Amino acid sequence: MLAPTRGLRDQRSFLLQRAQPAMTGLIDGSLSTLAPIFAVVFATHQPHDAFLAGLATATGAGVSMAFSEGLSDTGDLTGRGSPYSRGAITGSGTFLGGVLHTLPFLIPHYRAAVLVALAVIALELLALAWIRRRFFGTGFLRSLVSVTLGGAIIAAIGAALGAVG
Repeated sequence: MLAPTRGLRDQRSFLLQRAQPAMTGLIDGSLSTLAPIFAVVFATHQPHDAFLAGLATATGAGVSMAFSEGLSDTGDLTGRGSPYSRGAITGSGTFLGGVLHTLPFLIPHYRAAVLVALAVIALELLALAWIRRRFFGTGFLRSLVSVTLGGAIIAAIGAALGAVG
């Protein structure tokens, strides 16, 4: 059996050590923050409250994911690289994925904030599908359906909880 060429090894290392932790963070941040944000905004109709909930959730999730990724694997056996680098990449991706659709809640008008947040979420889902296609060879439509389904389920749960509250 032939050993992989340096280019293939470098590409594999990039995928394992950089792209995969970033993707994990972006997906987690984009999806895990939806329920708290929509629960708060539908319960209170106060965009600023939703912004605070989203910011707290994105920050907490980013720190949690950084530690989870960093502590889950030393990288020695798997070749996934430095746990500190992977943790930082995953945590940053999680925060970014969560804070992007939180920012529209700085808009003081309830309906406008929700509509802009939904537009940002749609752009996030398109970006996630493109990144999965670009770096992991997953079909764009398949990726879009997968992340959209997850996001829709989470947002619906948050909205339902907010409507009850």
